[in-house]
Formats: sequence, C-alpha cells, structure tokens
Amino acid sequence: MLLTPRPKATGTKAVRPKSVRVALALLATAASTALLAASVPQPAAPLGIGDRLFPHLGNPGYDVLEYDIAFTYKGDNTKPLDTVTKIDARATARLERINLDFSQGKVRSVDVNGMPATFDSSGEDLVITPHARVERGQRMQVTVHHTSHPVGGKEEGGWVRTADGLAMANQADAAHRVFPCNDHPADKAQFTFRVTAPKALTAVANGLPVATERAGATTTWAYRTEHPMATELAQVSIGRSTVLHRTGPRGLPVRDVVPTKGHKKLERWLKKTPGQIAWLEGKVGRYPFENYGVLVADAQTGFALETQTLSLFEKQLFTRPEFPEWYVDTIMVHELAHQWFGDSVSPRTWSDLWLNEGHATWYEALYGEEKSGHKLRTRMREAYRYSDQWRAAGGPPAAPKAPKPGEKISLFRPVVYDGSALVLYALRQEIGRSAFESVERAWVRAHRDGNATTADFTRLASHVSGRDLREFFAAWLYGTKTPPMPGHPDWTSEAPGKKQPGRAGGDRGAVGHAHH
Repeated sequence: MLLTPRPKATGTKAVRPKSVRVALALLATAASTALLAASVPQPAAPLGIGDRLFPHLGNPGYDVLEYDIAFTYKGDNTKPLDTVTKIDARATARLERINLDFSQGKVRSVDVNGMPATFDSSGEDLVITPHARVERGQRMQVTVHHTSHPVGGKEEGGWVRTADGLAMANQADAAHRVFPCNDHPADKAQFTFRVTAPKALTAVANGLPVATERAGATTTWAYRTEHPMATELAQVSIGRSTVLHRTGPRGLPVRDVVPTKGHKKLERWLKKTPGQIAWLEGKVGRYPFENYGVLVADAQTGFALETQTLSLFEKQLFTRPEFPEWYVDTIMVHELAHQWFGDSVSPRTWSDLWLNEGHATWYEALYGEEKSGHKLRTRMREAYRYSDQWRAAGGPPAAPKAPKPGEKISLFRPVVYDGSALVLYALRQEIGRSAFESVERAWVRAHRDGNATTADFTRLASHVSGRDLREFFAAWLYGTKTPPMPGHPDWTSEAPGKKQPGRAGGDRGAVGHAHH
C-alpha cells in the first residue's frame, strides 16, 4: 500500500510522499507452522496464531483451501449486504470449536459439514461449536449466513464507500470486517465471489469472470481466482462502472474498472499498464497471475492498494494537476510490483512485510530513474540520511514497532518503504548488480503462490551470491543504527531528533503503500 499526499493548493509543486508502508509482523516460519499444526485448546475465547503485531489475527487448527462468498447489494452503500460465506478447510488439529475472524456484521446461522452448529462471538472472533468434533486431517465445510456492514472509516478498513457504490481495502487486518475468515496472510486460499446487484451497476472482483446471470431487476456476477490469495488482498467493486479491456505481454488480459462518468479522461494513464508490466517482467520475470488491471475508485482513501490482480487507486490521483506524470507513473508501478512482492510471494508474518514494501518501493524508484531521470542513488542517499531517525521512530525494517493504539495505519512508516528499499540498495552494493538481479528473479520463482520469511530471503541471497550474508542482513534488518553503506563510506545518517523532511527524499519520493 502507498499513502498518497494531500496537496494544499492547486498549482503547487507535488512532493513525493513519505515512504510509509507497514512492516507486518507475524511469528517466524517455524513457530507459525507449529502453531497451525499443533493440537489446540478450544476455549470459547478469541484465538490467534501468535503474530507479534496482530496477536489475535488468524486462527490455529485448520488450513483454508477455498472461500466462496456471495454478496447481495441492494443499491445503498450505507446498508448491510446479505452475505453467505462458505469455507472449505482441512483441520490440522482436533477441533471441538472453530474460530473465525469476524467483527462487523450479524450472524444468522452457521452450518458445519451440512449440520447446524451453535455459535457465539468473543472479541473479534466468531466461535463455532460444530455438531460433531472435527478430527485432524478431516475436511470441513463451514457455511455462515451473515450481513456485511459497510461502516467505519479508512482507519478501520474493510468496505470503502465510493460515490456510486463500494470497494474493498482489507490490508492489513480488515478482511474480517467484511466476511468471516482466517484473516492472516499465512493462510492463503482460492476465492470465488458472487455479487448480486441492481442491473444498472457493475460488479467486479479478483480473478477472472466465470458467469453473469440476469434475473429481473438484478444481475449476479461471479469471479474466481486461479491462484491462492491472502484475505487482505480480496477486492470487490460495485458501482456505476465501465470495464475497459486491453492486452498485456504475451496476450495477458488487462481489465481496468473505472467510474463510467468521465472515464475517457483516465485513458492516458490506463494505457500505460501493459508497458509497465513488460518493464517489470524484464526485471523479475513473468507476471504471476491470470490478469491485471487498475480499479479507480471515486473515493478519498489517502492510499493506493495492491489488491490481487486489481490494484485500487483513488480517482483524484489521476485527475489532480498537482501530481506530475512521473509521480503517478511510479505509484502505478509500486502497486504493480506488489503483484510479485506481497501478492504472489506473501509474508509469513507481518514483520516480514519489509519484503513487500521495500521491493515495491525499490522498483518504483528504479522505474523513476530509468523513465524519468530521478536518480536512484540520490534517493537512496537521502533515505540513508534519515534512516537512523526512521529506525528510532518505527523500529528496524524486519522488526517494526507495533502501531499506535487505535491507529493501525501508523504501521505504515518510512522505515518499511524507503528505509527497506535502502536495504536492497545495500545488498546490490554488497554482492554486485548481476548477483542481485539473480536473487530477485530466484525469489519470486521459488516462492510463487506461497509465503516466505526474512530468513528465507537471507538463505536464498546467500546461496545465489555464494556468500554467507547472515551478518549483513542481521545488521541491516534488525539493527537500531544503520550500518555503513557498501561503496559509500561518506554517507551519514542524522541522529534522531533532527527535523525530517515532509516526505522521504523530497520530490524523488517513495509512494508508500500501506493498510487500506
């Protein structure tokens, strides 16, 4: 996710926004695996898989294989949607109770394996007691009839109200405000969405369309993903929209979803996407999903978000004259880069999120250098200058501080954007450009459609470069002070307490991606 700036006056020079992406911290791979696989106690209480930053997020004891979610939208984006969420999962422990993350809606009934189940709520968990205990290794189908209520603001996340309908912004922990789920990126699954809406509206979701049925005054749209997806990356858009189609590299379907009113003014931006995909493929390899596109929402969100195959942007990013072309281009590339880094290769824990935001910021900055002349070295030297301050304020890149109470979006700090891209710059300086580029390609290839950790990246970089990089990464990712930059002994970082720039690196910027 990237936080987008709010210029104060039309005609002023835009400044690149401060890199503010969240470093989402979960537990380490081994700990997470152990928690998911172990036999778990079943109190009627909220559970979690032990994420350091989100202690009650996710649920142990099962692995979700597929979600099938049906929304009925009646045309009023202030009213709850009637929803049926079906979850196909495999138990990894004996379960007498099943916990799902769900906090914003009324549950009407629950079935487990076709039999009615009792249920209660505890914290932000829906606690289900099935008719019969679920044994380890057994498949289970959980069906929840509930409402999905579009309330709250951007800080809470979930549904985003647009001028003509709804869209989703579920990062980092807000999918369970929309539908019951195992709301943690460590448990990726296939998704099918079915959206029934008034026939004058258009519904679009992640993945490819599989059916459209018209019945009287309504239309039902169905979409299915072809690759597993984290709950935070789910996207459903409902509104007076036009869907534009074009072709990307090797015939890749590219579809953009834009407000019908005034959509032709957006074409100058949208037509750039195929070339941006081709550019990124040249850097890291083939695009990892079945399609891609831009979702332009007529809403003020303050961010852009890499929802899988359909990145969310607010309309004003493309319409306000304060934003120079190079800046908008790099924001588009930032979210596109996340399709590889964060979506296809998802973090095992939220503390591994520097791998998402650092990489998206890196390719955003590299694109700005190659296409617009905004020097990467200049941007990285400026990031180095403020790196110690960022670490003091937000923690090291791979051990971020928790968000402020009641301000979850405060996770999206500069240290996980430019501060983490700086780690990648240091790595390239340390092992050389050729080895670095090999690491990048090997990373997305080895972990495609899966989850990975900081330790995984350390091992792979060491293997590809033929060097033991554990001490290098320990210093750069976990140190409270920024290590010396290889090849630039003259670079210095200012002590905490000195005034930082309004945006990381000034007008060379780093579009910060974050929750929502």
